[in-house]
Amino acid sequence: MSSISLRQIKKSFGGLIILHSIDMEIEKGEFVVILGPSGCGKSTLLNVIAGLDECDEGQTVIEGKDVSGLEPSERGLAMVFQSYALFPAMTARRNLSFGMEIAGTPKATVAEKVAWVAKLLQIEALLDRKPAQLSGGQRQRVAIGRALVRSSSICLFDEPLSNLDAKLRAETRVELKQLHETLGSTMIYVTHDQIEAMTMADRVAVMHKGKVEQFAHPQSIYEKPASLFVAGFVGSPAMNFIEGRLDGSGRFVTGDISVDTGDYAFEEPWASGDAVLGVRSEDISVVDCGAPRSIPATLAFTELLGADALGWFDCLGKRFSVRLGIEAARSMRKEVGLRFNMATASIFSKATERRL
Repeated sequence: MSSISLRQIKKSFGGLIILHSIDMEIEKGEFVVILGPSGCGKSTLLNVIAGLDECDEGQTVIEGKDVSGLEPSERGLAMVFQSYALFPAMTARRNLSFGMEIAGTPKATVAEKVAWVAKLLQIEALLDRKPAQLSGGQRQRVAIGRALVRSSSICLFDEPLSNLDAKLRAETRVELKQLHETLGSTMIYVTHDQIEAMTMADRVAVMHKGKVEQFAHPQSIYEKPASLFVAGFVGSPAMNFIEGRLDGSGRFVTGDISVDTGDYAFEEPWASGDAVLGVRSEDISVVDCGAPRSIPATLAFTELLGADALGWFDCLGKRFSVRLGIEAARSMRKEVGLRFNMATASIFSKATERRL
């Protein structure tokens, strides 16, 4: 296992800045997911760690050693790509062993490592097939196996499940998490899929426009997003937002509606100013129209999701999502009141978009 330290990493292509002074400390044996939308710089950051891209400024330090000037082959990393990158003319067995053969590894060691990784990934019956004879999931297992046979203490994954169907993605997520627990390697995993991030990571780095907006445990990111972007990007359905202002007397005001913020835990003293209130769908209660501390709303439609349901309500000129029980969704009245749980809400500065 190895630790990784990224210090003031900057990267530009032409005049376009891709990475803005990235600082991250990744601990030994940690499973870190770099999450963000397309174009946010997450794959570029992974390539900088791997040595496939040179950074303009900054250092990549692995286990206390600055590897910024080293070639990818000299960094002791293993990488799994989105496209599998298997040799089409070689069997799965040869794809697994080829790198070791080129490096002059003894045949007995090669055979031993191939047998070990094939058993670990349950691909023993596939070793004599070529990539064209394998399904997408099977090819991805071979690609992962090829990285593992290098016995590297660090594994990098660049959206490895993007080409798989939904069922196979879910199954492979579980397998990768179990694999991490078995091996204890340091793993860095890039994805735009928040479900992968929330279910697999020890910590998640949420990126936006070349910056790390928040680097924390998945549940912390969900419950206490550090910025307006993180709040809107993480969570399905997206967080409900209301623009208004803090009036200096402990209330959030929007139009002629006033919400008491007494139960909200501010992270810093805040007297007044323009703000955005964010509330997740499960933190809104449906009550009788006109009930105390409620906001009038009109039911637009409901979505039955199996175990629960989503109600979509028109409120304050916006459409709000509210998580409901199945029976409540089936018998929901048209005109209702919505009550926010301010203890679990989020409030952001409109000017800085940071959590207050």
